[in-house]
Amino acid sequence: MERKKTIEFKIGNKIIGGNNRILIQSMSTHLPSDLDSCIKECKELERAGADIVRVAVKTKEDSIKIKELKKALSIPVVADIHFNYELGILAIENGVDKIRFNPGNIGSDDKLKALIDKCIEFDIPVRIGVNSGSIEKDLVDTSFSTVDKCVMSLKKYVEKVEKLGLKKIVLSVKLSNVLDTIEAYRKISKIYDYPLHIGLTESGIGDSAIIKSAIAIGSLINDGIGDTLRVSLTGNPIREIYAAKDILKSLNLLDSPDLISCPTCGRTEVNLEKYAKEIDEFLKNVDKKITVAVMGCLVNGPGEAKDADMGVAFISKKGVLFKKGKVVFKGSPREAINELKKEILAF
Repeated sequence: MERKKTIEFKIGNKIIGGNNRILIQSMSTHLPSDLDSCIKECKELERAGADIVRVAVKTKEDSIKIKELKKALSIPVVADIHFNYELGILAIENGVDKIRFNPGNIGSDDKLKALIDKCIEFDIPVRIGVNSGSIEKDLVDTSFSTVDKCVMSLKKYVEKVEKLGLKKIVLSVKLSNVLDTIEAYRKISKIYDYPLHIGLTESGIGDSAIIKSAIAIGSLINDGIGDTLRVSLTGNPIREIYAAKDILKSLNLLDSPDLISCPTCGRTEVNLEKYAKEIDEFLKNVDKKITVAVMGCLVNGPGEAKDADMGVAFISKKGVLFKKGKVVFKGSPREAINELKKEILAF
């Protein structure tokens, strides 16, 4: 796929846009004022593979504590600001790497100018985010579609901050409907060369939310659209990182392990799901581009998985370890799994 080349600039120690890789981000469930909990969770997100972490800022203490949060992390921190522009200014003064806000809820033009002036002074990028709940008031009761209302609102906001001299801008126009989200981003991508933060907002919980997000995000990336993404899930944000990595891996855009495992059928003579889950968890701590297969029988492995770097197949309740389709070890299922882990680490 050919990615659209967007404007390139730095967010903290990361580079967004251009030909740079798509950045994964998530959001802490803790406020910076709850510093210990926020640091703990943000570090977990960082270890899981987050490139950027965002935090909600509701009070002055939240803005001030960003300084301590930054000291504990090696990835950029984004402050999510709503309604109070002064909290954004204070967050910038305390070292935040990026501000996310909706110009429609900042208040007067003077307040917006004060915030943008501070961003320019400290060379801080801004993400302007619009969704179906933050449409310009004069557009709410019009006959335009929800998608067009969001796009028109975003255009108005961009015009405002551009007039104030802001150049480092990231855009997002998230909706909760998959097809609307795809349509909105396609329209925005044709209008602007700014980097786009993509994702499906309020997608829900569990597998359903991941599937919807994967369709929306995957479709956009396949169109060449997207410079950073979040898989928004209700619950533990660590799952957002793993889901994002899975989406990028499926599109060959992430240098990390890929697990192949076959569907179970009557030929399977072991608890294949148990072994596949074990290897899947093991691979989460492996930072290598490697394809690993866990197959249930001789038909599927090593035959169908011959292109995998390595894997195991379970035949007559025995474990067979293979590398590039060639058998290199035979033993019990547990012995084969243990040998597979050793081979992965030695790869």
